[in-house]
Amino acid sequence: QMCEKFTVCQNSMEMLLQNNLNLPRVTEEDGDFLTFLSFQDKCLRKISSGLYTFQTYLKYVQETFNSENQNVESLSYSTEHLAHTIRQMVINPEEVIIPDAATQESLRTKLKSNKTWIEKITTHLILRDFTSFMEKTVRAVRYLKNTRSFS
Repeated sequence: QMCEKFTVCQNSMEMLLQNNLNLPRVTEEDGDFLTFLSFQDKCLRKISSGLYTFQTYLKYVQETFNSENQNVESLSYSTEHLAHTIRQMVINPEEVIIPDAATQESLRTKLKSNKTWIEKITTHLILRDFTSFMEKTVRAVRYLKNTRSFS
């Protein structure tokens, strides 16, 4: 929808130059995929922490992508619920990193721009990386479900 409404295309050179958002990621080093079994707890901590971090980014998307406010609000709520659920699966849930209010405010300030184009690109990058993060999360949870019993 962003590409259609804002003519933001994935191959835009400006978009690639502005990608300094440091969004959460799940990587092989985090114990995902082939080595997942020996790093389950580490992977779950990383996923839960990443989902909590994405909350701030999704609030930014909600503020800047007004036409989809209700959808983003629903997405944000579901993401928070998933982060909480996965956090409960971690051996020591207090090890999950949840950004505090000051960190969230600092990030929101950093994301704001007075240029509409930059806001659109930032929103696009956040949604693109969130999609990738969720794809890896689904794979990890599916793998976990198949290797141990949980509900």
